[in-house]
Amino acid sequence: MEMTLRWYGPGYDSVSLAQIKQVPGVRGVITTLMGKQPGEVWTEAEVQELRAVVEAEGLQIMGIESINVSDDIKIGTANREAHIANYIKSLESVGKAGIKVVCYNFMPIFDWTRTDLARVREDGSTVLAYNQDIIDEINPESLKGSMEKMAGGFVLPGWEPERLDKLKALFEAYQDVDEEVLFQNLVYFLERIRDVCETYGIRMAIHPDDPAWPIFGLPRIVRDKQTIMRLLKAVDQPHNCLTICTGSLGTNPQNDICDIIRAAQGRIPFAHIRNLRFNSERDFEESAHLSSDGSMDMYAIMKALHETGFDGIMRPDHGRMLWGEVAVPGYGLYDRAIGAGYLEGLWEAIEKNE
Repeated sequence: MEMTLRWYGPGYDSVSLAQIKQVPGVRGVITTLMGKQPGEVWTEAEVQELRAVVEAEGLQIMGIESINVSDDIKIGTANREAHIANYIKSLESVGKAGIKVVCYNFMPIFDWTRTDLARVREDGSTVLAYNQDIIDEINPESLKGSMEKMAGGFVLPGWEPERLDKLKALFEAYQDVDEEVLFQNLVYFLERIRDVCETYGIRMAIHPDDPAWPIFGLPRIVRDKQTIMRLLKAVDQPHNCLTICTGSLGTNPQNDICDIIRAAQGRIPFAHIRNLRFNSERDFEESAHLSSDGSMDMYAIMKALHETGFDGIMRPDHGRMLWGEVAVPGYGLYDRAIGAGYLEGLWEAIEKNE
């Protein structure tokens, strides 16, 4: 297992590579080219430049999160083939840099959804939170203003201004896209990129839907064991893999994450590990990684990964904002560093107690 931290790249992250390097056990980062729009080509020169920046600090790029899949690919528009061709070129650039894991998602319009990016907890820390009652009442086209206001000047992945400016048109474009259409478009995409992934040994680790149910009438197709296993079987090839994200799958308490880990054994190259606390069936907030601070058994999750032979990359996912830190919501340094140490400690204890 390789512990990493997510890093958004030069000009987009308040956390420096020098700071990340000081987190015990962390030897690499998960990163991206934040300025790129879905459908654009990642050139070899751009990827190599990013790699040089990271390696100059004594770290490695251990995975990409994400090369965003365009809505044209998800919907299946006339631009799909051109965008897939560009995606293949981007994968070639990543592969030539020796990067073997790409995390991506196939969620329509919104990559993830929260109703509060800075809910104040009892200890004074702030966290990302979700309330279904608010979602039920909100006009999704108004989300652009509220998310930009809550982001505090940072660019949020999946909520880039260029995408939010087209919300009305995007909802109209998805009008005839149901779960089955979206699923078949995902299968088609995975089949089309198969050759380039095989050439460079790239594992495409799809990220589960967040939250794990349809919102605003948009379909969600990677939300539980049944939908995950359907996808893994539909394209039963080494490049078609899963990012196990405990915070996304865990939004639905009915999801048995340990069971999903065992069912997808051998197809999980990447793990996002975080905890959630449920305040009611319709309200949850992200918590510290410590099991007792939330509603999830982090020891059981880490043990399931270890028992199934997980040898991939891991990162402590969203953390609380602590001690006056100002950062990308969910991606401050302090709580993620604490989380990395906690997860490393669990892993060491599990290994020594075999």
